[in-house]
Amino acid sequence: MSLYTRLERRLEASADDAGPVRGTYSARRMLMIWLAANLVVTTLLTGTLFVPDVPYGLVLALIAGGTVLGACVLVLVGAIGTRTGLPTMALTRGPFGTRGSLLPAAANLVILMGWSWVQAMLAGISLDYIVNALTGFSSPVVFAVLCQTIVVVLAIFGHAGVARVEPWFAAAILAIAAYVFITAFSTFTPAEFAAIPGTAEPFYTPGLVFDVVLATAISWTVLSADFNRFARSTRGGAIGSGVGYTLSTVTAMTVGATAIGYVVLSGRAPIPFDPTTIIEPFGALFAVAIFLSVMATNTMVVYGMVTTVVNALPGRRVPFLATALVLGAISIVGSTFFVLLAQFTTFLVTIGALFAPVFAIMIVDYYVLKRRSYTADILLPRGGRYWYTGGVNWLAVGSWAVGAALAYAWAYVWPLPFGATVPSFVVTFLLYLFVSLPSRDRGPETPAPHLADAVDAR
Repeated sequence: MSLYTRLERRLEASADDAGPVRGTYSARRMLMIWLAANLVVTTLLTGTLFVPDVPYGLVLALIAGGTVLGACVLVLVGAIGTRTGLPTMALTRGPFGTRGSLLPAAANLVILMGWSWVQAMLAGISLDYIVNALTGFSSPVVFAVLCQTIVVVLAIFGHAGVARVEPWFAAAILAIAAYVFITAFSTFTPAEFAAIPGTAEPFYTPGLVFDVVLATAISWTVLSADFNRFARSTRGGAIGSGVGYTLSTVTAMTVGATAIGYVVLSGRAPIPFDPTTIIEPFGALFAVAIFLSVMATNTMVVYGMVTTVVNALPGRRVPFLATALVLGAISIVGSTFFVLLAQFTTFLVTIGALFAPVFAIMIVDYYVLKRRSYTADILLPRGGRYWYTGGVNWLAVGSWAVGAALAYAWAYVWPLPFGATVPSFVVTFLLYLFVSLPSRDRGPETPAPHLADAVDAR
């Protein structure tokens, strides 16, 4: 047996599975998981995008409002994971069909790849700042490639260890938050932050700020069932994820908005979504914390990409190591595309356009059409209740296409003052409900057996 084969078998044995699990985590543990997951630098830097285009006080209100609304979608999708024991992409088989679910899975893979590139670039910029300060050498692209190479190795061999230490990096972000707030408000008063003058030609409007904050929640919802399927109870998972996500997002984005406000009040040029802009006024330790946090988070993103492909279809497992090597190589090459950082807002809006309609369809399908019950047929590789027409539910696919097209049009062609994510979600929700209502399950709602029990019964 070759070394490659032995390594492949070892990795297959330790890889996460898309089959149903019975959760054991308490609400408190779920809260800590979500708190650690979203206390990350990308969320913090997102907050730097909004000031000074929009007044500081209004930005804080929009961050809170968009986060709470987005958390509602996240909790509803996560609860399906708790009740069934399945991860998010496996749950898309319910409305989209066994084969149709490959469409949102492919979109999820593209989104995760984009997040991986962005985080590799941020890690490279932070490492470049540290090395440049010590040696004078500077090459963000080289350091981004180096960081992403390390991430790929960790995703293959050490993701479990990284997952265990990631909460400590979240604690480092909390320490950064405290330091930023103390430094900022001991130097300038809240009134001075509120009076920061706006830009002459602002890119961000209040509606776009709200849309970006909401799109951030949508981007995290692709993992909501992945995390919440490990919750002991639906109520505990909902409370833990809702509170944990809301606290972490509001904290991280508020830190970013405050840090960039401090930069403006200090007379420096505010360059949004640039770690060095906030590293310089707050010190090199800030750069070290950013680097470690991004590396840990990116490791789990790359691992998530691999498991998405490996578990795309029930009963058909793709080799883990080969998938990891191919996706890892693509992620390393993509980490050199620094132009993506300048298009981060477009990236987030695209996430909202692609996935807000998906989650609207999932919520309608599970809570209304299937009456909170997915049967064991969702685990079948072929045939059964979720086979629809050749494995695809074209009503769901068509509703998704309409919702995504409207989201794009309302974001770029005919911009709406309150953003595109909420309208596209509502339209898709109502459209899929209308076209699918004749097929709604009849009879009284009865508690569905946990899918893990169906597997055990076999």
